[in-house]
Amino acid sequence: MGVDNFFNTTSTGNRQAKRARVLLAAKLQTPYGEIEGRLRDLSRKGALVECSPSPPLDTEVTFVRGKIAVPARVAWSEPGRVGLEFHYMIDESEVLVHMKRVTSNSQQRFRRPGIREDASDNERKLAAAWGVQVGINLPDTDT
Repeated sequence: MGVDNFFNTTSTGNRQAKRARVLLAAKLQTPYGEIEGRLRDLSRKGALVECSPSPPLDTEVTFVRGKIAVPARVAWSEPGRVGLEFHYMIDESEVLVHMKRVTSNSQQRFRRPGIREDASDNERKLAAAWGVQVGINLPDTDT
């Protein structure tokens, strides 16, 4: 899941705009009150939102994600999810602003917290002494 999907998704069926598969918190402001939901699918023209209760077909709503609020119409509705048709085309990157693009070349190094490999002998001794005080057994510091 991610922003990359938006650029790689092909249009299907009657859809003219590419769609991004996402999983983000969103809200629908309806005549019946505000409904919390999950944005599952997004394009410039509409969105799929999982929510309960589901507003009825043709209900006028406002889709809210962060600072973005877009007027929309419920194009289809079924228990637990709705398809929204925005009243105007949006810049989907504004809705996805909190997601960062992931490239296959980006590798993060994960390691268990502990004493840094470049710690000096004095730092290692201090860490071992602190570990004794708080009840943590640290690996041998005579390396």
